[in-house]
Amino acid sequence: MVTNEARLDLAFGALADATRRAILKRLSAGDVTVGELAEPFEMSRPAISKHLRVLERAGLVRTDREGRVSRCSLNASGLREATSWVDEYRTFWEDRLEALARYAERKRS
Repeated sequence: MVTNEARLDLAFGALADATRRAILKRLSAGDVTVGELAEPFEMSRPAISKHLRVLERAGLVRTDREGRVSRCSLNASGLREATSWVDEYRTFWEDRLEALARYAERKRS
């Protein structure tokens, strides 16, 4: 069984690579075949397929086979856990920075 921590590790590991982030951005515009997805990248289709496997393992991309053609789609629900984790810390730091600003303002008065 994959734990929440393990899923976060997979998601952030997948997002750590610029090519994989570019793939996600492309898929946010809609489903494409692996061939269409590979076109703008200066790498082989097997290299793109490796990136896709990382994204699939992280739950960020879904690939469906239609005969000999593989279609890729963004799995936005896979990003929810990572987004929730980042949001917790964003809220924490925003609260801390607001408290610091109030403190600095009181000290100036």
